[in-house]
Amino acid sequence: MSSFREKKQKAFSRGIWAERLAALALMLKGFRIMERRYKTRFGEIDLIARRGTLVLIVEVKARSSLQAAMDAVSHNNLQRIEAAADHWLARQPDRNKLHLRFDLIAVLPRRWPVHIPAATHFQN
Repeated sequence: MSSFREKKQKAFSRGIWAERLAALALMLKGFRIMERRYKTRFGEIDLIARRGTLVLIVEVKARSSLQAAMDAVSHNNLQRIEAAADHWLARQPDRNKLHLRFDLIAVLPRRWPVHIPAATHFQN
């Protein structure tokens, strides 16, 4: 049986892999990855991607189903992500021209990542 530490390490590794796959999917859509694992005292953003003036604040979830990925983003998660996004945006010289959108990318077993634009609309 795996120890708690081994399980935690495996989950961390799976998350890093999922973020890499999600970043690749966004790059193939023409986005430039601005930040990976952007951490502030307010919260963390998995990916920040940009295409023109559109900036995606992306939460990446590796789960067994799309519904499980959507359910894994809580209201508290969104509040922390929004606070971190405000922090990032305040540091951008062209912030007045940028349009932010909060997206979810679900990394599912044996499937290409599912990109859900404006994921805050999927909250329960």
